[in-house]
Amino acid sequence: MLRLSKLTDYAVVVLVQLARGGAVQTAPGIACATAVPEPTVAKVLKILAATGLVTSLRGARGGYRLARPLAALPVAEVIAAVDGPIALTACVDVSPVACEQQRSCPMSGRWLRVNEAIREALAGITLADMVGETGAEAARAAHPARLPQMTIEEAL
Repeated sequence: MLRLSKLTDYAVVVLVQLARGGAVQTAPGIACATAVPEPTVAKVLKILAATGLVTSLRGARGGYRLARPLAALPVAEVIAAVDGPIALTACVDVSPVACEQQRSCPMSGRWLRVNEAIREALAGITLADMVGETGAEAARAAHPARLPQMTIEEAL
């Protein structure tokens, strides 16, 4: 069974909360809003900040904010940030573990095509896609202070 770690799942929840909450948010605030334990939120934020998916701000009004809007955050990037490279088997080039049977295995190197297809599929889905945001909603989430632009016809 292919399964992501709980930490990756929590990372997606934290990133979506950062987009919905707008501006700068703290780990305790995110934990309260998402019901994810605060130590877990802090750990996820540290990972996301180290990989550049969020930015951290120090000081009395410090906290975290998205480095990019949800529409610019592919699921594959979040998975790689938390769990490392996407590698289904040890036969895949990006696998952190070497395959012990590589020399005698008839499937050696054959998983690369499957792995690449999954990686491409995950790279083609953004967090905005997952939460069902339209382009206008994603833009508002990225820039909450901006008012949406309307034509005169839309206003009437």
